Amino acid sequence: MNAESPQSPKQPVLASRAVASTNHPVASTVALSMIANGGSAADAAIAAAFALTIVEPMMVGPLGGGYIVHRSAEGVFTAIDNYAAGPARAAPDMYPLEPEKGPLAVRDRLNEVGRLAAGVPGNLKGWLALHAAKGRLPLAEVLAPAIAYAENGFTASAYTVECITASAEDLAGDPDAARIYLPGGVPPKPGDRIVNAEAAATFRLIQREGADALYHGAIGEALVRDHAAKGGLITQADLDAYEVRTPPPIVGTYRGYEIVGTPPSSGGGLLNQLGLNILENFDVAALGFGTARYWHLLTEVLKIMYADRARYLGDPEHVSFPQAFLLDKDYAAKRAKDINLDRASSFTAGEFADWRESKNTTHLTVMLADGETVTMTQTLNNLFGSCVMVPGTGLMQNNNMTLFDPRPNLPNSPAPGKRMLTATAATVVQKDGKPVMALGTPGGLRIFPTVLQGMINVLDHGMTLQESVDAPRIWCAGGALEVEPGVPQSVCHELTAMGHTIARSERIAGGMNGVQVDATTGLLHGAACWRADGSPAGLSGGPATPGNLFGASPYAMR
Repeated sequence: MNAESPQSPKQPVLASRAVASTNHPVASTVALSMIANGGSAADAAIAAAFALTIVEPMMVGPLGGGYIVHRSAEGVFTAIDNYAAGPARAAPDMYPLEPEKGPLAVRDRLNEVGRLAAGVPGNLKGWLALHAAKGRLPLAEVLAPAIAYAENGFTASAYTVECITASAEDLAGDPDAARIYLPGGVPPKPGDRIVNAEAAATFRLIQREGADALYHGAIGEALVRDHAAKGGLITQADLDAYEVRTPPPIVGTYRGYEIVGTPPSSGGGLLNQLGLNILENFDVAALGFGTARYWHLLTEVLKIMYADRARYLGDPEHVSFPQAFLLDKDYAAKRAKDINLDRASSFTAGEFADWRESKNTTHLTVMLADGETVTMTQTLNNLFGSCVMVPGTGLMQNNNMTLFDPRPNLPNSPAPGKRMLTATAATVVQKDGKPVMALGTPGGLRIFPTVLQGMINVLDHGMTLQESVDAPRIWCAGGALEVEPGVPQSVCHELTAMGHTIARSERIAGGMNGVQVDATTGLLHGAACWRADGSPAGLSGGPATPGNLFGASPYAMR
């Protein structure tokens, strides 16, 4: 590579039977325990999601939202949209603006902290829908590890403590959240144990009642009471009305590979395919990874992607937009001709809006040797969501309402039942009908460009997946070009000369992870990057050789 990655503390894992790569080592090992006991990739992914609720509580939980892409061993894809939705009492003008603080600034951060920031949750229903459709193990077994970690505690990492510290002021405003995450009124120290016994009891209720525990049961009753008492919007009618969607995934091609990604209301799959279609008109590999000309081309493509995002995209059940047009390769070829390879340009498909998406999300990927794959991005949105907990449940509420544009009469303005436009981009790459890799990342608005870079690092620049997720990143949505420390100053000088305004960023997006298949051996390579606590875990070996318990060793001399 022509740019310097920081020395990564992470190492890839190699396995023959299965790999799970999540944003916490505990969740990765939990996932493998399901597979070792005869479970499917779906069992493993959902067990990991519940475990992440406990060990990565700032990022994910049953009261959040997300997107799932599942590939069966036979190559059939299913996408699940379990994102949060606007409550029935949501309105386009529900958030008073403070334009003197910025075009999207909302008074008292009402769309960020507190009950008005919480959308109708979808995670629990989506997780259990995947388990019901694709799981093999009993739900009680899938939740058992998360219950154990909730009840007995987990060891806080430096990263966990950093996230709690960053949110301490907001968490302190909610006594239920503060009791768990600010013991004695201060954040824990690395190495301290964090216990959430209330979440253990909640998970036992879910073991018995499934999703009804939230949507038609005691958890939902507690959530509705909390909103009624504290000025929130969510009612029992909202929970009754919530449904998981299963739209077809976005499917496209790139240099002979098939790309399968998340469908709208996530814009990530569509926009990444648009970006790949544009890049297909250039010899990306010849530019060389990390050169100024490479970063320049990528930046110009990202500007086009964000311009089209701002102009067109929203919840497809509430907003009509030209999906087929945006995915058309002829359209991409025309946009490619607009790119000046020597000079930065502006692109005006639509007015760019600085959507308030958070970088605080989680992603996990599970792949089995038979090709069954789950790649899913799930979130509370900001760190600890709205920073309020449903009393008595141990569960944090989301602040997904932040993802709406608080200005009325726009494609992504708040509305009853409407899903917020997101940037998630859980992706599977195939060749000749067989998996090549599956990947995704947290990172809010920066998710899909980061996953795009993860793909082309492998497909164009020949990196391993571990090299790809660790590699330096850039991001641009029409303003300054953000670059990570691994982009040398000399390259930044060249980019400045081409017309870019450079802004240094310690990290862009979050902890990308995924699984790659070795084309020669068929072995699975798991990878997780240096930007978060993620770790891959692999399972090799297999069952005992039939008959060798009382018979001759298969290695006996003959």
